Amino acid sequence: SNSKITKMTSLTEDVRRSAMVCILTVPATMTSHDLMKLMAPFNDVMEHMKIIRDSTPNQYMVLIKFCSQADADSFYTACNGRRFNSIEEAVCQLVYVERAEVIRSEEGASLPVMELTELPKCTVCLERMDESVNGVLTTLCNHSFHSQCLQRWEDASCPVCRYCQTPEPVEENKCFECGVQENLWICLICGHIGCGRYVSRHAYKHFEETQHTYAMQLTNHRVWDYAGDNYVHRLVASKTDGKMVQFECEGVMCHAEKIDALQLEYSYLLTSQLESQRIYWENKIVHLEKETTQEINNMKVKFKETLERCDNLERRLGELSKDKLGVEKKCTQLGARVMKLSQELEEEQEMNRCLRANQTQLQARLLEEEQGRKETEHKDATIAELQEQLRDVMFYLETQQQIQHLPPDARTEIQDGQINIPPGPSDAAAASCGRGRRGRGRKRK
Repeated sequence: SNSKITKMTSLTEDVRRSAMVCILTVPATMTSHDLMKLMAPFNDVMEHMKIIRDSTPNQYMVLIKFCSQADADSFYTACNGRRFNSIEEAVCQLVYVERAEVIRSEEGASLPVMELTELPKCTVCLERMDESVNGVLTTLCNHSFHSQCLQRWEDASCPVCRYCQTPEPVEENKCFECGVQENLWICLICGHIGCGRYVSRHAYKHFEETQHTYAMQLTNHRVWDYAGDNYVHRLVASKTDGKMVQFECEGVMCHAEKIDALQLEYSYLLTSQLESQRIYWENKIVHLEKETTQEINNMKVKFKETLERCDNLERRLGELSKDKLGVEKKCTQLGARVMKLSQELEEEQEMNRCLRANQTQLQARLLEEEQGRKETEHKDATIAELQEQLRDVMFYLETQQQIQHLPPDARTEIQDGQINIPPGPSDAAAASCGRGRRGRGRKRK
């Protein structure tokens, strides 16, 4: 097709997608058999597979049609971004293809495409192929086969016409400095690849830097001599029949003596170049040996340091293990002590609660006793006061009785007189004395 519409969608979205998937870049080292091994788990859900090539070297494309969109999604999820094998770095790049438009050769098509020719039977097993058959592979030459039948065909070419299905790998040489791929020359001394003097002169600059005289052109394999500024070949292969013919030098035939002289000069130059090549490579080997020796010494020093560090770490690990055991032992002891102290603390707390309860009870009893004592003292004081009052009353009554029995003169005398009671003698003694006086008075009268 002459147009392409790119639309990114997520596999989780509920959108309609095509059931046709295209592998964009398959490396040329992967043959059709490797491709069929890759598609073997999906043979039951794959309807058609078509190999497509363009002018791009070392790669081709594969168009695969599945039975349903879900099968295409499963293949996309399983293979997109996955490497073809563990050796190469190439990964499987998949895109959904909505439709494939066919153009004919007069419209610019250079390679066969799908659905131009049909074969009613598989050439390998001679069974019919219709729309109900899955796993059909259409090769680049428009011959269709069962993929399992073609997988048993050991050759990578088509069983019908022997057409090679995958491009043959070609070397992608380029200039080491500028990267161009045209007019390249390789140095026969060290293998340096540079562009010619009509591009960027990197091959000639390499000769100026290293004095490597001979360089071979990669297209026709002719060797150029920078010292003589000419090709070293006097006999070259003809482009028409491949036979060796004499090389023309400046438009005229070279004479035999000149050829001998050139051969002698070529031998001398070749000997000198081989000597320079030997010196160059020996110097390079010496330099590499020095670098290797230095790297080995550095690695030995690093290895020794690593061993010492490892010994220190092991020793440190042993010390830490001992410390860990000691700390664990102390931790165990402290844990036991904590448990014991926790039990003692609980016992002390329980005892403290009991003592507080007893203290509360004792304080309540003490308050009760204090109140009782105060009440008792109050009662005792009241009783003493009442007894004293009662004694006074009894003494008054006795005195009144005694006065009533006295004669009138004595009562008048007692009424006009005063009686003083001393504080020392008791009231009972005073009362008895009074009664004695009263008795003696009565007797004296």
